[in-house]
Amino acid sequence: MRICRAIRSLPVLVFALLVILAFTACTKKEPVSVVQPTTPPPESPKGWIPEPPKTEEVSGAADYWNKQGVMKMIHFETNKYEILPESRAILKQNAAWLLAHPQFRVAIEGHCDERNTEAYNLALGERRANAAKEYLVGLGVPAGKIQTVSYGKSRPLCFDHMESCWAQNRRDQFLLLDVK
Repeated sequence: MRICRAIRSLPVLVFALLVILAFTACTKKEPVSVVQPTTPPPESPKGWIPEPPKTEEVSGAADYWNKQGVMKMIHFETNKYEILPESRAILKQNAAWLLAHPQFRVAIEGHCDERNTEAYNLALGERRANAAKEYLVGLGVPAGKIQTVSYGKSRPLCFDHMESCWAQNRRDQFLLLDVK
């Protein structure tokens, strides 16, 4: 009985798929050339970062800024998710940049070191990302522009089995996203 219904609805599904493919094949986006910023003049202060082109048609602007490293990561103590005093200064800089560039969203990625279980680390990474989100919202960044994700211990920066390496892995990373 179910097989008969499935066979009868098959031509409708095939037709719908062909219509969708036809419409998506007809829309072609022309590639947009990205103008790379020039190098700073010799008299520019150290740490000068050029502004990217200010056109909404440029795709990949967030990738450009992510490669520049404008959003700094913060670190945490073992098994904790409280924002450290040195991390507050970094979050203030990140918030200032986000408020000055409202055309971007940000994803906060919570990470942990390799110790503890995967479930524990996923929950801790989520708490860390949410703590940073709450702090940024408190600084005026709209909550709708921030998304959080936890990677637990699955994406370490350092692979050695020692405290100095684990300290690097206990972090929140900030990834800029283009607003679509």
